[in-house]
Amino acid sequence: EIRLSLVGSEMCIRDRQSTYTSVCRAATLRNTIRRIAVFDAVVGEWPMRVEHGFGPVWDAGSRVLVLGSVPSPKSREMRFYYGHPRNRFWPVMAAVFHDDGCLRECRDPDQIVGLRRDFALRHHMALWDVIESCDIDGASDASIRNAVPNDLSPIIMRSKIAHVFTTGAKAAQLYRKLCVPLLRAHGLDGMPMTQLPSTSPANAKADLPGLVEAYGCVARSVSQAS
Repeated sequence: EIRLSLVGSEMCIRDRQSTYTSVCRAATLRNTIRRIAVFDAVVGEWPMRVEHGFGPVWDAGSRVLVLGSVPSPKSREMRFYYGHPRNRFWPVMAAVFHDDGCLRECRDPDQIVGLRRDFALRHHMALWDVIESCDIDGASDASIRNAVPNDLSPIIMRSKIAHVFTTGAKAAQLYRKLCVPLLRAHGLDGMPMTQLPSTSPANAKADLPGLVEAYGCVARSVSQAS
């Protein structure tokens, strides 16, 4: 009877220890879930490492270089610049160059890319982004971390590019911080840069007429460089 009592006590202790361990694990899991929920509420999405995924648009006749920060998820999906359907970049370019060839509707995404690529080259406008890779939450420029820049010097040295335009404050900030030192290292000091407002739908305070007025300098710069 004494032995049975001892065995029963040991089993009881083990059961309690097992229950305690399970409770602790459950509490840890709940705390982890709470932390994830708080992170999602504050940040919105987990940071994701993204690569640019497609190259610049340019040729030897390019006279200006228009730089964004990093392709949005929609642009990466399309594998071309300013791919979000609500981004005003292409309507603005159509207006400033008086050419709506980039707005032609096509069901085939590859045809749309071809039309827009041809439009950019026809108007001597090179397109690229400041960042080659970075950590980012969705399409939020404000969340960009650990950015690795594109080296702009090869296309500038092999073309007639005489002016850089950045589409938004973040692109301008990162261009000054990351790209200018690389250009300087290749003897490309003094490249003029103009910061333009973002055409992203996130920049709701900028309307289409205001953007067209602001981006008129791109077309003027192309004309002056000819």
